[in-house]
Amino acid sequence: MYQQITLIGHLGADPELRHTQDGTPVTSFRVATNRRWRAQDGTTQEETVWFSVSVWQRQAEACSQYLSKGQRVLVVGEMREPSTWTDREGNARASLEVRARNVEFLTPRGGGQDLSPSPDQGEGEDIPF
Repeated sequence: MYQQITLIGHLGADPELRHTQDGTPVTSFRVATNRRWRAQDGTTQEETVWFSVSVWQRQAEACSQYLSKGQRVLVVGEMREPSTWTDREGNARASLEVRARNVEFLTPRGGGQDLSPSPDQGEGEDIPF
């Protein structure tokens, strides 16, 4: 079973375009979403969550051509069941994968990297890369 998800975040690296055996284009990229909040004890807390996104068909080609590291996107799609594993240090890890139905480019064309805060960030807060 898949769950619908909507993400707003920044690309962690340039997208990668490939083609399936039948020639269907698919582009993959990672999106970082982060939020900051002040805990009851007054300390600032931050959480960054990374999503692996795959985009298919015409949108795959557009994403590959026009997106680059640091740009902001809005992704609407279906989240797959998380893949879990244990890393070399023995820590539990999970991979969150999204198959995009729609990707909107939020960084203005020709505007370079848009490093302005997203709606869930306050002024002056850093993105995770």
